[in-house]
Amino acid sequence: MKTWRLNEAKNHLRKLLDLVLTVGPQLVTLRGKEAVVFLKIADYQLLMKRPPKLNECLLNAPRGSELPFNRKADQIRELEL
Repeated sequence: MKTWRLNEAKNHLRKLLDLVLTVGPQLVTLRGKEAVVFLKIADYQLLMKRPPKLNECLLNAPRGSELPFNRKADQIRELEL
C-alpha cells in the first residue's frame, strides 16, 4: 500500500483514485501520522458486512433430500454400568 502525504494526495487526487481502483487501498498521512485509507467501495462494503449469526447460517443452510432413517422395532436392551 502506497503512503501519500495529504498535500501530495490533494495535488494528485485523480492518480490516487486510479491507483485505488487498479492497485488497491492507498494510505494518506496527516502531519506525519496515518490518517485515512482510500479503498474501493466494494472493499469497504465487504469490511462493513457483519458476519452472520450461527442460527442464521443454520436456518439458511442448503436443504437436501431427506435421509433414510430406519429404526429397528426391537426393545431397548439393558445396559450395565
